[in-house]
Amino acid sequence: MNTTTNRRIGWADLPAGVRTEVERIVGGEVVAAVSQPVGFSPGTADRVRTADGRRAFVKAVSSAQNDRSPHLHRQEARNAATLPAHAPVPRLLGCHDDGDWVALVYADVEGRHPVTPWHADELAAVLDTLAALAAVLTPAPAGHAPTATESLRYDFAGWHRIAADPPDDLDPWARGHLAALRAAADRGLAALAGDTLCHVDVRADNLLVDAAGRVTVVDWPWACRGPAWLDSVILLVNVALYGGHDPEALLRSRPLTADVDPDSVTGVLAGWAGFFLDAARLPAPPGIPTVRAFQRAQGDALLPWLAHRLR
Repeated sequence: MNTTTNRRIGWADLPAGVRTEVERIVGGEVVAAVSQPVGFSPGTADRVRTADGRRAFVKAVSSAQNDRSPHLHRQEARNAATLPAHAPVPRLLGCHDDGDWVALVYADVEGRHPVTPWHADELAAVLDTLAALAAVLTPAPAGHAPTATESLRYDFAGWHRIAADPPDDLDPWARGHLAALRAAADRGLAALAGDTLCHVDVRADNLLVDAAGRVTVVDWPWACRGPAWLDSVILLVNVALYGGHDPEALLRSRPLTADVDPDSVTGVLAGWAGFFLDAARLPAPPGIPTVRAFQRAQGDALLPWLAHRLR
């Protein structure tokens, strides 16, 4: 499954003034930069090294690459600044915002993305980390963050939009169960109350695993306040996409999700599926040509799981 933008700019493409500000934050002249290819932002994602050996991770974008991306970087900067130092997240060193270019500078985190299809040991480590992270982020440290209900209200209405204008290639099972899917997604939205700061975009390319098996959760623009179990359920969407594991068994085996109301879980899965399949039929956003296919693949992967749960 391709999670690469194909059009990402690099360190050398940044205006000189932006590079200078980033170097000021890092504390030295950047002499090497290695672009990270995975992800959907059309902006930079570079691991940089200074002449005196300091390392940092830099992500920068302007409206020229995508008109929404600077706003998302600003949201991420605001969210990252509130994350506790002891949480398994990257440390924000600073942010440059000149009104057009927004650059986030993080302490570099050693590690790689988890292997997909998921390896059992890495999957267990990530689920353990999400449980620990939920405890650290309850109550939510980012009081400015919207509630999950506010943040996901439009997304979880995807089945309503699909029912009003069904695409010709809509899955036959989904076409025959639109009323049930709409109702389930509505229940899912109603189940999102909570005071945990949730990432809500947990998938393999937003995680790093180091040589010791420690997990870091990166990329926080979508953070919102919701139930402690939400990120663990969202991760299982990624697991269902790549296959090789039984998401139902994982739900039952994990203390954070084992006792969650089954209708709430089904509703959240229905909400995500409707969002993915509704969004997948839209034109690709500027600079992000592969995201619609990825959304479609995620929605398609959720339908058999939903068919099982809605029986």
